[in-house]
Amino acid sequence: MDAGGTEAVVYVIVVLLILAFFLGSGMWIFAGLLMVSAVSLMVLLDMSIFRVGSILRGNMWAKACSWELACIPLFVWMGELLFRTDISDRLFSGLRPWVSWLPGRLLHTNVFGCALFAAVSGSSTATTATIGKITTVTLIDRGYDEKLAIGSVAGAGTLGLLIPPSIVMIVYGIIVEQSVARLFAAGLLPGLMVAGLYSAYIVIRALMNPNVAGIKDKSYTARDFLHSLADLAPILVLMPIVLGGIYSGIATPTEAAALGVFGALLILLLTGQFVWKIVFESLMGAVRITCMVVTIVVAASFMSTAMGYLHVPQEISAGIAYLELGRYELLFILFLFYIVLGLFLEGISIMVMSLPITYPLILEHGFDPIWFGVFLVITVELAQVTPPVGLNLYVLQGLTGRSIGHVAVAAFPFFLLLCLGALIITIFPEIALWLPNQLITK
Repeated sequence: MDAGGTEAVVYVIVVLLILAFFLGSGMWIFAGLLMVSAVSLMVLLDMSIFRVGSILRGNMWAKACSWELACIPLFVWMGELLFRTDISDRLFSGLRPWVSWLPGRLLHTNVFGCALFAAVSGSSTATTATIGKITTVTLIDRGYDEKLAIGSVAGAGTLGLLIPPSIVMIVYGIIVEQSVARLFAAGLLPGLMVAGLYSAYIVIRALMNPNVAGIKDKSYTARDFLHSLADLAPILVLMPIVLGGIYSGIATPTEAAALGVFGALLILLLTGQFVWKIVFESLMGAVRITCMVVTIVVAASFMSTAMGYLHVPQEISAGIAYLELGRYELLFILFLFYIVLGLFLEGISIMVMSLPITYPLILEHGFDPIWFGVFLVITVELAQVTPPVGLNLYVLQGLTGRSIGHVAVAAFPFFLLLCLGALIITIFPEIALWLPNQLITK
């Protein structure tokens, strides 16, 4: 190995040690990323603090003024508004007649309810909490298998990251400079596919053991089906407002998000739930989440620049090239890498910390960046259902009173189904790429 290569290896090791130190100290993610980047540049490249500050200032201005960021607070606010309504009760009541004929019956309300709410929230934890707060207790009380009831919510809640509008996809698009509209389109069919895998698993379990489905629901009449549409109407109307404009090319993601907020406020008015307390609390929740996301995005941009100065991505790429790994061998290694990261970090942190290194490797090996965005979101979803940091698990622990270990065991089959979903889109990438290639806005 030449001197330059040896120096680069030392840089990589030192950066990883600094990263482990700051994150292990319990420091906030965005502050840890800033410190890792600044210390690495000052120690390894002997940059002055003024030079580092100048680089940071330029990155902050470039990323914080990105127009794509404007849709984040709007989508978050829309989800926060709906989270504080009776939308979960309405979804459960509206879906009951439509799933009563399926093996597993009301267990499917977890999957379909999460898929529908994901299409108007953009958050995995919000989706899990909204659907789980009504379905878990109800299903367990009606004699449904407890682990299947809990696990299906934990797994289906991850659809909040994959089915658009997805905050994680917006962050990915901003970091790697890809179209958010095309990423949204790319996530739709894989999201529906994963939901289909979940429902298929429930059907198989119910056919193998009918007792998991608990008490049989009543028979439904045509009038019941019509009434159920009224309960589903708020979501069924809001979905095309938010996503239809994006997919048709009429509206940008930010414009669609603004329409979504207007639609959510209108739903509150029409259902008699509009009170200023809900508006204020939802705004405060949106501000907190948006500040967290934007600060991490800015810190990630600075880290990406620092890694570029240190030539870390290039040297790692050269090292992998030396190993002569094939495209799919590299992808498998990255998949395992993300699973390990998911044991300790939540989704957005995983993404912003790893992309400065992994994204150049993906491009070099010929993977489509839009497809990789979907693949990465699925691997990030795994972090939502793996202890000790799986946020969906903690949400359900609070809702059910069960231990985190009990909830994690219940969610494990759905973890495996997500892995299967990642494998399927790897074998058939057209599942993710067909819809974005039909968009008017390229």
